[in-house]
Amino acid sequence: MHLKKMALFFLFIHLLSLHAFLCTSQSQSNPQRKNTTFQVGVLLDLDSAIGSSGLSYLKMALSDFYEIHTNYSTRLALHVEDPKGHVVDSAALALKLLKEVKVDAIIGPQKSSQASFVLDLGDRAHVPVISFSATSPSLRRRTPYFIQTAQSDATQVGAIASIVKKFQWREAVVIFEDTDYGHGMIPYLANEFYDNDVRISYRSIIPLQPTEDFILKELYKMMTMQTRVFVVHMSRALAVRLFLKAQEIGMMSEGYAWIVSSGIMDMISSLDSHILESMQGVLGVRPQIPESENLDSFSYRLGRFSENASNIKQKTNLSFTGLWAYDTLWALALAAERVGYTNSISEYNPSHLNSTNLFDFETSETGPKILREMLVTRFRGLSGEFSLVNGQVEPASYQILNVVGGEAREVGTWSPSHGLSRTLKKNGKTYQVPNDLGGIIWPGESTHPPRGWEIHVGGKKLKIGVPVKDGFTEFLRAERDLQTNTTKASGHYIDLFDSVIKALPYSVQYEYVPFLIGIDGTYNDFVHQVFLEKFDAAVGDITITTNRSLYVDFTMPISEGGVSMIVPITYEDSNNKWTFLKPLKKDLWLTSIAFFIFTGFAVWVLEHRINTAFRGPPSQHVGMICWFPLSTVVFAHREKIMSNFARLVVVVWIFVVLILSSTYTASLSSRLTVQRLRPSYTDVEELIKNGNYVGYQAGSFIPGLLKSLGFEETKMKSYRFAEECSEALTKGSKQGGISAFFDVTPHAKLFVSKYCNKFMEVGPTYRTDGFAFVFRKGSPLVADVSRAIISVTEGKKISIIDPVCPESGSNMGSNSVSLESFEGLFAITGSVTATCLAVFLFLYLYKNRLFLQRIVANSSSTTWSKICAVCRHFDNRDLSSFPFSRSTHDSKFRLDNGSTLSPSTADLATSSHVQLATRPIPVATEGANHEITPPNPQDVV
Repeated sequence: MHLKKMALFFLFIHLLSLHAFLCTSQSQSNPQRKNTTFQVGVLLDLDSAIGSSGLSYLKMALSDFYEIHTNYSTRLALHVEDPKGHVVDSAALALKLLKEVKVDAIIGPQKSSQASFVLDLGDRAHVPVISFSATSPSLRRRTPYFIQTAQSDATQVGAIASIVKKFQWREAVVIFEDTDYGHGMIPYLANEFYDNDVRISYRSIIPLQPTEDFILKELYKMMTMQTRVFVVHMSRALAVRLFLKAQEIGMMSEGYAWIVSSGIMDMISSLDSHILESMQGVLGVRPQIPESENLDSFSYRLGRFSENASNIKQKTNLSFTGLWAYDTLWALALAAERVGYTNSISEYNPSHLNSTNLFDFETSETGPKILREMLVTRFRGLSGEFSLVNGQVEPASYQILNVVGGEAREVGTWSPSHGLSRTLKKNGKTYQVPNDLGGIIWPGESTHPPRGWEIHVGGKKLKIGVPVKDGFTEFLRAERDLQTNTTKASGHYIDLFDSVIKALPYSVQYEYVPFLIGIDGTYNDFVHQVFLEKFDAAVGDITITTNRSLYVDFTMPISEGGVSMIVPITYEDSNNKWTFLKPLKKDLWLTSIAFFIFTGFAVWVLEHRINTAFRGPPSQHVGMICWFPLSTVVFAHREKIMSNFARLVVVVWIFVVLILSSTYTASLSSRLTVQRLRPSYTDVEELIKNGNYVGYQAGSFIPGLLKSLGFEETKMKSYRFAEECSEALTKGSKQGGISAFFDVTPHAKLFVSKYCNKFMEVGPTYRTDGFAFVFRKGSPLVADVSRAIISVTEGKKISIIDPVCPESGSNMGSNSVSLESFEGLFAITGSVTATCLAVFLFLYLYKNRLFLQRIVANSSSTTWSKICAVCRHFDNRDLSSFPFSRSTHDSKFRLDNGSTLSPSTADLATSSHVQLATRPIPVATEGANHEITPPNPQDVV
């Protein structure tokens, strides 16, 4: 075994020698290829944790890269400068690197505020500035020569918003430092919160170097707010001071929720134990580092390059900014190799040495080439796939971490495509549970998610506004007790609100505060007091409107909505001479008359050629058409129907007439025997057209509705008492009162129930969303109160007022029968009649087709003469029909002169179509008139 190891060792040495020999031979065979060194400036704050660890990662990356790529002809030379956190020093050192060292690229600076100055210098010198730690989203828009190899802060706002949405928190406080780094992420976070229906209730801006008193003052201010969800985005040093003070005043206890950004979570493993103790229960996001073998081996080799090796011993403690630094140097080295040999800087121009302009320096020729190659560089690095899109790395997934004990453990992940999820292992298999997080330990070692807000702080009671008015107090009554200086409120809505508050899963202290409607203002002014924060909420008969919802939030409706019109009742005169016409509406009368005529005409057509009762002069025809269908109303028709088609038409028509007459009789009897009530007005347009006055309840929103309907403001009157409205409606517009009163549906029903025999609701109900409780915009109480309203009303824990008028014998409204009630019957009789006529006419035309063809083919006749000939033919008797053919066979054919023919002779005459008459028949012929004398009946064979 030992000999085998020795053999493998000598084989390895031999391969290394062979590789060196081949490289030397290649170098000698290509004498034009030269080794090129690219000068790279590094701007890092070495006193900071990110700067010191970042430099360690850069050095290790440089060593690893050229240890693997020994045959590369290019090398990177790092020139490290330490601005010590100062913005001006960063710009001065960058200028030094550009003018004196003539660098081809700059890695850094470390902070976003420092990068703002350095970017302009790099753009002017055409030298790419590559930052693995400046994460402000606004930097990318500055110059095309800036490459952001760190994840932009804009990519983590989706993960933060998903956490807030997961626990159904409706609002949050954002705490950030007053720097470019702090401000850069906030617009993106605000937009993401807005998309997820989360409101930022307060923005706390902390200076870069705040005093202890300033931090305490801000924390105490936030402590008095209702919101208990805080999102922190600042540097690690500032975050440490913030959490230490928050723990000191009790804001790291149960009920609070803290979420920190990736910049804080990156260095969480390097914090001291007492600092970690102040952050127990904090949630944070951090870019997810994919698992790989290279990453495993790298984590154990990093110690010898780090000044604080004890803090970097395991993969879980790896800094993702350090990994970005590692991959950044690899990408730069690959780009430099593809650029190859270069002179690095354009030809020397001595005029620049004599220039007094501080920013007058050479433009790099290598910089644009390195930039171009960097943008197309792709490889799998320690932080994952390295690929640049528009000068920055593609968005990655994020870990959701929870600070527990001395570490930050993963409770889930977030990705732009799948959102929140957590990994669950069961039976040796791994499952992804969507929209879920693992067991989280919250501040105060609580396992229950915080509610996200608190109702009362320091014993403060909520101020609930209630309207105080003189009339219409059936639903709510409020009055001020001067002795106790409190407001006593009662009524349906007060009882409902008290029941709802008791149904909440937590205690809420509140008191009622009066608002005088009419003196202090209208209901709109009352609702506006909630927006002005003089009231925490408002209770009463408050209607949900679009305008009000712009500045306050409403709970779910507590009563039906709508605005109704109330008008006086008048009695219908049953002794009117035209009362007999009122049982049927006008459209039904006209339709019935039309079908009477149509049915009479159809029966005449079907019976005319075969029934002697339907023959005669034209006046007889018209009379029969009008008489026959009317006679069927009282079943007085005596004409015998011969045709089966006519029988079918008459049967259906009699059925229709039976129903129509029965309906008319019943309606007319009701009108003559029962006292009928009807509204004095039924249409708003009628009121507007006549210029009538209308009324509404004082202080309500209804005047705006009436104006939108078309009423003039001078025609509207307000009333405070129901008795005033009753008196005004009784007088009417002509006597100084009103013709109609408009009010919300609950009040309108209550008003009508008090005066059932005097007033009634008519017309359409103008839709509104009903009454509701009012809270401040974004109040977290809205959702809980709405759920409690459902619980109380569904459980019937409180009675609901629903006033109705008692049943009476008077028939309210008109019972005139409309055409819609008979549309089906008329459709049936119309279709049957039309079908019978169509079939009859088809048979007639088919049977007489030869005769009709001769008439049509006669070119010497006019169109009118042809029509007259067809009509004359139709007017003749159909001797071949059943009635006439039967009479011919049963008796002799009687002539006009009184003589008779035998049945056989009559049949012959009929079949030959010979007209027998005693008088001469004139025949028109061309050129002369001839008379044909009919033969003697005895001569007919």
